Amino acid sequence: MHFDRAARQSYRAGVTILTLDELAASTPPNTPWLGLDLGEKTIGVAVSDLTRTIASPLQLIRKTKFTADAEALFRLMDGRGATGLVIGLPVNMDGSEGPRAQSARAFARNLERIRPVSVALWDERLSTSAVERFLIEDLDLNRKRRAQVVDRTAAAWILQGALDRLGYTG
Repeated sequence: MHFDRAARQSYRAGVTILTLDELAASTPPNTPWLGLDLGEKTIGVAVSDLTRTIASPLQLIRKTKFTADAEALFRLMDGRGATGLVIGLPVNMDGSEGPRAQSARAFARNLERIRPVSVALWDERLSTSAVERFLIEDLDLNRKRRAQVVDRTAAAWILQGALDRLGYTG
């Protein structure tokens, strides 16, 4: 089985974080995936369509305790029939991983301890700033409205990037 460097590191840590190709191969066709943008106070959630072609913003989970956050996430997965997660990995501009990336990996590991779940990480560099720029320049949203949609829109941006990389057609 082929793992990229990030997946090998997570595998050695006791949890297999899949590559996108492995996620596609290990999840049933015609089932959606969820995309996550992990913030300090919130988790932005997006969902793909059944063909895994288009990602759409879905919901915002306000963080409380990890177990409650995970339960809310699993309820969304179950309700949508989602079979995989794409979690944004906040890599530094130089490609190194800092505390936020370690936190994203820990989140994936902790989810796996609660319930088996297929997870891939996706480099989310500049996703939030790109979404902010889009919301300001293209949609002309004010600061209050942007704050309400930026995290779940960033989750859609992350998930869409992963789907585009796969060129998934169902």
